[in-house]
Amino acid sequence: MTSFDPATLTQAWPLPTAPRPIVIIGAGGIVNDAHLPAYALAGFPVAGIFDRDVGRAKALAEQWSVPFFRTLDEAVAVRDAVFDLATPPVAHLEILRRLPKGATVLIQKPMGRDLDEATAILQLARERQLTAAVNFQLRFSPMMLAVRDALQKGLLGRLVDVEVHLNLVTPWHLFPFLKGMERVEIAVHSIHYLDLIRSVLGNPTGVHARTLGHASHDLAQTRTTALLDFAPDVRCTLSINHDHDFGRRFQDATFRFEGDKGAASVKLGLLLNYPEGEPDELWITDSRGPQAEWQQVPLAGGWFPHAFAGVMSNLQRYAAGEDESLVTSVEDAWHTMALVEAAFRSAAAPATPVPGLPE
Repeated sequence: MTSFDPATLTQAWPLPTAPRPIVIIGAGGIVNDAHLPAYALAGFPVAGIFDRDVGRAKALAEQWSVPFFRTLDEAVAVRDAVFDLATPPVAHLEILRRLPKGATVLIQKPMGRDLDEATAILQLARERQLTAAVNFQLRFSPMMLAVRDALQKGLLGRLVDVEVHLNLVTPWHLFPFLKGMERVEIAVHSIHYLDLIRSVLGNPTGVHARTLGHASHDLAQTRTTALLDFAPDVRCTLSINHDHDFGRRFQDATFRFEGDKGAASVKLGLLLNYPEGEPDELWITDSRGPQAEWQQVPLAGGWFPHAFAGVMSNLQRYAAGEDESLVTSVEDAWHTMALVEAAFRSAAAPATPVPGLPE
């Protein structure tokens, strides 16, 4: 029998008392689909949007009834702003160098194209005294905040098994900037799961990984398998396939957490029939054995757009002294980038040879 009330699990990050104006740099699809809806939902003021394509910035700004900037100089001159970099990783360093010293900034993931760029961003943030976080917003989704609360309340006990299983079709044509990139699946997608796993299990001691493409398109990688090493009795696996284009019946997007007392299963509904998606789901049991009962946790929102309000709230509250920690600080995010780097290195290394038949 379950002994907890699922309605009591925390699902939202507190809002800042005095929200600061947000300057969005970049006017891609994610800004329209997640950033702007989240900020409208939370009541955050948007000071304006800048994009190298001024026409695109203007059109998006008019759609959302917010200002736009014709130059980056205009954008970075906004006083007391929080800068929201919704830009490809190749652009991060250049823009960060243009921000005022001591600025508050949210950087789109990944934190650079590789660990070297992530390290350069970390060093720049330190030198220019930036209050800088990376937009690993899955941690702030209602479902994952509820899982974290369940863990903190001891409902699952000590985690011993974590598994991510994706078997679905992703419309890669919606992300043309990925073409030609050497690192795709782990760097821009599974990085979310690696970061979330770090947030609940800590930093792994090692990783075994394989990542590869598919004959149906020309992206570098769209499928990944990985094993992460933690304590001797902890199993952590990822099985990611974005190319299961055979109808909805056997598609799946599940994040499972098992403890020595209970378990939680999360359906990442956004990923199914993306970008329309399906409702997220969270189920929890705090007991073991054949009589274990699962309760569905009513969710107060979805990964998009609610999580984007959460990560911005934490950044603004930390900058104002209302939060003690910056959850996805560049200092913490660097470790996620180190894990990504290790996964790609593992994928490039030969596997353990299988012995042949003796003569």
